[in-house]
Amino acid sequence: MKKKLLWIALALAMGTQAFALEPAAPPLLMPLQQQSQAANLSANFLTRFHYKPMPLDDAMSEKIFDRYLKSLDPEKLFFTQADVDQFSAARTKLDDAIYSEDLNIPFLMFNLYEKRTVERLTYARSLLKQGFTFDQQESYEITREKEPWPKSEAEINDLWRKRVKNDWLRLKLAGKDDKSIRDTLDKRYDTSISRVYKMKSDDVFQVFMNAYAMSIEPHTNYLGPKASEDFDIAMKLSLVGIGAVLQERDEYTTIRELVPGGPAASSGKLAVGDRIVGVAQGEKGTLTDVMGWRIDDVVKLIRGDKASKVQLDVLPADAGPDGKHKNVVLVRDKITLEQQSAKKTIMKVKTGTTTRQVGVISLPTFYQDFDARRKGDKDFKSATRDVARLLEEMKKDKVDTVLIDLRNNGGGSLNEAVELTSLFIGKGPVVQQRNSQGKVSVESDSSAGVVWNGPLGVLINRGSASASEIFAAAIQDYGRGLIIGEPSFGKGTVQTMVDLDQIAQSDKPKFGELKMTVAQFFRINGGTTQLRGVSPDINFPVISDTESFGESSYDNALAWVQIKPADYKPTGDLTDMLPLLQMRYEARISKEKDFQYLLEDVKEATAQRKKNLISLNEADRRKERDAQEAKTKLRDKANGGKDKSDQDDGLQANERNLTADLAAEKARKDAKDVILNEAANVLGDEVDLLKTNHKLAARVLPGAVFAADQKQD
Repeated sequence: MKKKLLWIALALAMGTQAFALEPAAPPLLMPLQQQSQAANLSANFLTRFHYKPMPLDDAMSEKIFDRYLKSLDPEKLFFTQADVDQFSAARTKLDDAIYSEDLNIPFLMFNLYEKRTVERLTYARSLLKQGFTFDQQESYEITREKEPWPKSEAEINDLWRKRVKNDWLRLKLAGKDDKSIRDTLDKRYDTSISRVYKMKSDDVFQVFMNAYAMSIEPHTNYLGPKASEDFDIAMKLSLVGIGAVLQERDEYTTIRELVPGGPAASSGKLAVGDRIVGVAQGEKGTLTDVMGWRIDDVVKLIRGDKASKVQLDVLPADAGPDGKHKNVVLVRDKITLEQQSAKKTIMKVKTGTTTRQVGVISLPTFYQDFDARRKGDKDFKSATRDVARLLEEMKKDKVDTVLIDLRNNGGGSLNEAVELTSLFIGKGPVVQQRNSQGKVSVESDSSAGVVWNGPLGVLINRGSASASEIFAAAIQDYGRGLIIGEPSFGKGTVQTMVDLDQIAQSDKPKFGELKMTVAQFFRINGGTTQLRGVSPDINFPVISDTESFGESSYDNALAWVQIKPADYKPTGDLTDMLPLLQMRYEARISKEKDFQYLLEDVKEATAQRKKNLISLNEADRRKERDAQEAKTKLRDKANGGKDKSDQDDGLQANERNLTADLAAEKARKDAKDVILNEAANVLGDEVDLLKTNHKLAARVLPGAVFAADQKQD
C-alpha cells in the first residue's frame, strides 16, 4: 500500500508540473469523498447481490482498466502506447482503489486524457493554417476501435492529419471555399477544446464506475445523481420546468423547441432560437450569467418546484450579440413529454381491389410513473393505459388491423410489458423470471381484459430490446400476432434500481444509484431472447450493423439457455398463413422501387463498413459523389420529386443554421417510412386472407368474428 501511495504521489506531482508548464491544459480534476464512498458501497453490493456476482479482484481490475481506457478513447486517437504503458502498474490496482476509497488512479488517467485531447485538437487547429492538397492516393480509416494504440507522436499526428484532411475535403466537396472551411473547422475544434474545460469530477466518476459495472455484465450501470434524475424523467415522461427543449449553440443556451401548453409556450414571450444568457430564482432574484455553461448546468437552474418562479435573461433570436435583452418571468409547472408517449396513425393500404385501414401505434419506450402509481394517483402516466385508450379510438375508427411499432424501443418497465401484452391476450402468463438463486417465477396480469381481439402485428428492429422483446415474444408464443422486421437486440435480463443513498442512510442525494441485473427473463415457451433476440415471422432486410450493435456484440454477455415452458395455451396459430404472406411480401417488394432502393443502400453501407476506409483523393471522392448524385437523381425522377436530405454538407448538427436544421429534421420525419409502409402492407395481406378464408381465420383468431368480403372457404 505504501508503494502504491508513493506511486500516486509521484504521478500527481509529475502531472501538476506538466500542467503548470502548459497554461492551455485543463485543470486537474480530483475525486470527491462521496464518490470514493459510493464506489465502495457499489462494490459491496455488486459482489453480493448481482445476478452474476463476481469478485472485485486483480482479474476484475484488469477488465475495468481496459474498459475504462476504451470508454475514454474508443477510437485510439488521443493516447499513444507510451501513455497506456505509463499506467500499466495500475492494471491490477483498481480493485484496491475502490475498496480503499482512493480513486486517484482513475482520475489521473482521465486528467491525462483531457491533456492529450487539448494537445491533439490544438495540433488539428495548427494544420488549418497550411491547408491541404488532395492529389495524393491515401485514405482515412473510418473506425480504429480494433487497431493498436499509436506507437509514437509521429504516428498519432499522422492520424490527426488525415482526420482534419477528411473534414476539410467534406466541406470542400459541399462547395465551401478555403476561408469558410478554415473558419468552420477552427471553430469546431475550439468548441471541442472548450468542452474539455467544462468537465467535472462527476463526469470522471460516472465513466469510471460504468467501466466497473459493465465489466460484470453489459446492462449493469452506475447513475450519478444527475443521471439518476434523467432516468426517472425518462420513465415517468414528466418533469417540473418551463417546457423548452434547449441546445448549446455557439456557447449560448438556445431554445430549440417549445413544448405545447408549457409555461414557455403559453407565455408568448419566448420563441425558437431565443438564447438564455442569465437565470435567477424568483422575480427579484439575482441573475446568474450562464453564457458558455454546460447545458445540463443551465437546465438545473431552470428546473425547480412546481408553482415556483424562474427569471430568464433572454437574447432574442433575431438580435445580434450586442442586441437588446428581454426579461421573462415564468411559473414552473409539470411538463409531460408527449413526444415520447404512445401515438397513433391510420394508414390505408390496398390489397387487390380492396383498401384496408391499418391502425399504427408507435411506442418509443415502456414508460410508467412509478411514484404516482405508488401514491395511488388514478391518472399516473402509463404506456399500457395510453395504448388502451388509442385502441379504443381505433375501434371507433373501424381499423381492420393494428400494428404496434416497437422499432428502437429499448425497453423500460417490465410491469408495463406484462400489462400491455394482456390487452391482446387477456389473462395468462407473459414472461418467466429466474433469479440468481435459480428460482423461477411467472409474470402475468390477471385483471386485464382484452381490448383488441382483431388482427395484430408487431414491428421490431435491432434497437427493440428488453421489454419490447418480452412483448413481441409473448405475442409470438401465443400465436396472437405477426412479428415483422429484423431480429431484435437480444437483451434477456432484468434490472432493478438500487438507491445508494438509501443504503447509506443519507438524507441528501450524493451517492447515486445502481441499475443492477438481478434476474434473467424467459419466454413462456421456455426459451430466452438473450443473445438471439426475437426472430420475426416475416423477415425484413437487416439494416443495423450486428457486429457492433446488439447483445451479441458484447464480450461478456450472458449465455443463451432454456428452461421449462410455462403453463399456457396459444390463442391462435399462424403457421399456415406465414408461407402465403411471405410469398406476397417477396412478390410485392420485387416491384416496389423504394424498397429496392433501401436494399441497395443497405448493401452499400455494409460494404463500406467492411472496407472501413475512405479516400482522401479529391478526384476519387468527386467521382464517388457524382455517382451518388446521379443515382439520387434517377430515384427522384422515378418518384417525381427531389430530395436533398441525404447530401453531405460536411457540417455537424450545431454548426448548421437552426432554422435550416429544424427544417431538415422535419423533412426526415416526414420522409416516407419504407419499412413501416411494407409492414402495413403485410398486415393488409393478413386481413385479406382472414376475410376470404374462414377456416384460416378460425385458426388464427378463433375468438374474433369476421365479416367476410367474399363467401368462400
